[in-house]
Amino acid sequence: MTPNPAIMKAVDHLDYRVTLGDVAAQAGLDVKAAEQGLLALATDAGGHLQVSESGEIVYLFPNNFRSVLRNKFWRLRLREWWEKVWRILFYLIRISFGILLILSIIIIMAAIAIIVISTNSSSERNDSGGGENNSNGTMVFLPRFGFNPYWFWWFDWGYYDKPYRYQHQKQRERYRDKSPLPGKENEMNFLEAIFSFLFGDGNPNYNLEEERWQAIATVIKNNQGAVVAEQIAPYLDDLSTGYALEYEEYILPALTRFNGRPEVSPDGQIVYHFPELQTTAKEWHSQPVSAYLKEKTWRFSEANFGQIMLAIGLGAVNFVGALVLGSLLEDDRVIDNMGGFIAFVEVIYPVLLAYGVSFLLLPFIRYFWVQWRNGKVEKRNQQRQNKAIALNEVNNLLSQKIEYAREFAKERIISNQDLAYTTEKSILEQEAGQGDKVDAEWQRRLNQSDT
Repeated sequence: MTPNPAIMKAVDHLDYRVTLGDVAAQAGLDVKAAEQGLLALATDAGGHLQVSESGEIVYLFPNNFRSVLRNKFWRLRLREWWEKVWRILFYLIRISFGILLILSIIIIMAAIAIIVISTNSSSERNDSGGGENNSNGTMVFLPRFGFNPYWFWWFDWGYYDKPYRYQHQKQRERYRDKSPLPGKENEMNFLEAIFSFLFGDGNPNYNLEEERWQAIATVIKNNQGAVVAEQIAPYLDDLSTGYALEYEEYILPALTRFNGRPEVSPDGQIVYHFPELQTTAKEWHSQPVSAYLKEKTWRFSEANFGQIMLAIGLGAVNFVGALVLGSLLEDDRVIDNMGGFIAFVEVIYPVLLAYGVSFLLLPFIRYFWVQWRNGKVEKRNQQRQNKAIALNEVNNLLSQKIEYAREFAKERIISNQDLAYTTEKSILEQEAGQGDKVDAEWQRRLNQSDT
């Protein structure tokens, strides 16, 4: 069984000594899945089990457990290798669309220039050969296209031969909000901006479910394992209506996930008790948690305004150039006298035109799709915010429920002094230790009797 990355991350974060409730809360995992994962991880990584006198289990892992697993599982080594390779491949994919745009413009402009120059040269030869102007000739009037290398002053060629820059990009995305100069230090390069303009920058809520259950677990642990349904509601989406809402059926996924149980007050009110989350390997300090689960709105692009305008401008140049080239290629007499490069351009022209159209059409459609998605996101955020506001406006009934829930609130810290058994030592050593404890206790009682 390959170790669960979420459990490994939680063990790292919790300093390698954890309980089932600690990991379930930290990773937002189902209690049963967390228990199976912890047992498998302890077996594979050489971890130890510490059992308290009251029966709770603490899992103790070596600090180098990742190295142990890496040497043991070829899948982990393969996954780490593939992650490194994928960073390079994905970076190349990102910049390839910008390179294709520039290449398309160069091909189109070069083909137009060759056709126009060839046509003009042919006309001049015909005019000089006939001795007089041919009034029946066809005149082709097109704007003069020139190539200026300084158009691409923004293109840093030295940048793209360093694949590790992708890692810098990921760090930039992670710390974008913390940057003192968000418009400067965290700016993506132009080729990346082309990809962002076309396809965006991914789902900003890709880990929404993980954040949801982490927030719910944090609320439960901040309240020492006992809550009312109204405290969980701001982190859920569909609360249903009518009978289901009245009987708080929306809390069932949380009860199932964290092995909770309902408790009924003498007044018939229901509170929820989570014993698994009350046991911890070290003292739990109240953690900050948002008042409600807030989804991030989708952004059209992370590129700055100037980069987007430049992308639109180049896209327009590419599209108009493709139309002009298409009109020139319709003249069979011109094309028949040319071969080589122009023949190649004629073959790939449908691809050039399709790319030019899609380059402008795709972002146009995606812009309205983003607006539609954000409307739904804002609606869900508003509904959850209303639940948080209702929780803050505590009424007498809700106050009574919260007060009753506090009767079940407690925290059980498993320290080394509470252990009855650990796999770190042999049974004989532990039995000898227990014997020493008994002897010390008898000596203490004898001293008290003598006094």
